[in-house]
Amino acid sequence: MEELISQLVDNMEESLINFRRNIHCFPEIGWTEFRTSSLIADFLSDLGFEVKVGREVIVSESRMGVPDEKTLQEAKDRAMAFGANPYWVEKMEDGLTGVVGVCDTGRIGPTLAFRFDIDALEISEDKGTGHVPWNQNFSSKVEGYMHACGHDGHIAIGLGLARLVSNMKEKLSGKIKLIFQPAEEGARGARAMVDAGVLEDVNYFFSGHIGVTATKQNQLVCSVTDFFASTKIDLELEGVQAHAALAPHEGRNAILAASTITLQLYAISRHGLGDSRVNVGVIQGGEGRNIIPGHAKLKFETRGTTNEVDQYMKDESLRIIQAAAQMYGVKEQTVVVGRSISAVCDSDLASLVYSIGSKVKQTSEIVTSQPFLASEDVTYMMKRVQANGGMATYLLFGTELAAGHHNCAFDFNEKTIPFAVEVYGNILIHLAGY
Repeated sequence: MEELISQLVDNMEESLINFRRNIHCFPEIGWTEFRTSSLIADFLSDLGFEVKVGREVIVSESRMGVPDEKTLQEAKDRAMAFGANPYWVEKMEDGLTGVVGVCDTGRIGPTLAFRFDIDALEISEDKGTGHVPWNQNFSSKVEGYMHACGHDGHIAIGLGLARLVSNMKEKLSGKIKLIFQPAEEGARGARAMVDAGVLEDVNYFFSGHIGVTATKQNQLVCSVTDFFASTKIDLELEGVQAHAALAPHEGRNAILAASTITLQLYAISRHGLGDSRVNVGVIQGGEGRNIIPGHAKLKFETRGTTNEVDQYMKDESLRIIQAAAQMYGVKEQTVVVGRSISAVCDSDLASLVYSIGSKVKQTSEIVTSQPFLASEDVTYMMKRVQANGGMATYLLFGTELAAGHHNCAFDFNEKTIPFAVEVYGNILIHLAGY
């Protein structure tokens, strides 16, 4: 069976890479993945999957960090101009862009779920001569947006697995769910799919990531530790404008408050029970050169190796914000726009992946577990499956990287796509083979 899977993957490699490049050209950020999701839905439908989108797989009220109506409409219009299928787009309404493909074999067996994140980042892609997507004409065609974390590769892996399922359906039992999740960046999307009941019947859950801490080509990491819990916060400060020369004493400087907050966030004392992080990613403010600035905005995040450490970082951040606002006489308003929790992979499932992955010819090195050292809202899905008595693990697929994740020059070795498909295919046939 391993030989059959390897042959099937070899036959689809070129088409999967082409699909990845298509997605890379038209990146869409969280809750605006109208084109991306419609192409996924078309692909799954053509293979005979039962396809669920929109309110079938997303609880709208559980979403976090949803763009405003203008941004959503602009994204929808752009998606249509770039070839999105209006049938699916209509079902996605105001950004309900999750897609789930279900293959029910009709035979008694377990339910397996594989999850793939699909959103891009707000980064302008590198246009340098050393950047492969630019040189080979598949770089982003949407200024300010880019697939800079490998999610375009994750989509291709998911569709490759879908094709394997379709080709091997008569050799499978139980039910296979392929979950394409929007809004992973900023930890905004997984909980809304969990609340929709997508995972209630799942016995085995798998997800994974290209690269991260696995940078050796075709290295397979069977589970991870150190999923950072994280909180994403938007802050608005309202001061008082005034003439910068004539009446500076009448103003209340929002940028000064924002600057103080930024510095003091980085000065939060470390926690003794786990590692922590804080990052101010965006700071904006002011009205003009000769005006005491009356408005400022910050976008920042906290992280911790446990939920408790992240909560400490969040609480300290809010305390600093309130104190600085009082000191400078400005009003403050904070909104939590994203949240992820920590989770633990099931060691028994990781051991099973190890035994399966070691038989995949492409595997250059196999590791039972290694630290993830970042946040992923897939943890909500993992915890739900485990709470229902199932098992979950998160894999890393090693790849050569042109630059680090969330960098404008990010790119990965596309050979990682067929490697990951083959690993997932062997897991599938081992757990659900008929």
